[in-house]
Amino acid sequence: MDKTESSTAWYAKGLLFENCNCTLVCPGHVHFSQPCTQDRCLGYWAIRIDEGRFGETDLVGMKIVVTYDTPQHMIEGGWVQQIVIDERADQAQRNALETIITGQAGGPWGVLARFVGTRLPTEYRRVDIVEEGRTKKVKVEGFLESAVEDIKSRDKVNPVTLGNMFNQIHAATQGLALGTTSCSVGQEGFNLDKTHGLYSHFCWSVK
Repeated sequence: MDKTESSTAWYAKGLLFENCNCTLVCPGHVHFSQPCTQDRCLGYWAIRIDEGRFGETDLVGMKIVVTYDTPQHMIEGGWVQQIVIDERADQAQRNALETIITGQAGGPWGVLARFVGTRLPTEYRRVDIVEEGRTKKVKVEGFLESAVEDIKSRDKVNPVTLGNMFNQIHAATQGLALGTTSCSVGQEGFNLDKTHGLYSHFCWSVK
């Protein structure tokens, strides 16, 4: 794939959720300059695209998981990142998604790409993402399994949210959750139990 920046217009809307080893709320989520709870921040983003196109390529229904391993101060860079794209994507969709998530297509992922020091090879596995009431689940066959669930709210009906919040990839309003994850990325992988979780309905675009 050509590693020069793409000039293709694109947009994507859908569901984004995450789980990392920080306590709720991950300080690095608020700003990369704030120290995360642990010496390394280990986690993932799960992405389901409900609307979207990359040039002439339809992205509806695409699912991606991005794992990360970052310093306690995320702003220092040197992140280790791996992309997993649903194996059911065709070649054009795979190329488009990798171009977007590696930052070559600009937009929010272009900003995050500045902090990535090591990008592990992209993998193509079956990715399933489901919503069951207050819970979002993702399963990557042979790689990752996780669920994030809304924390208990005051009225026990509506989710607890962060509002008017700036984040490169999330929407301005984000739901707070706790997540449990088992992941085999890299040599050691990671296991999380009731740690920082977050979700929102994103909208990204580059014209």
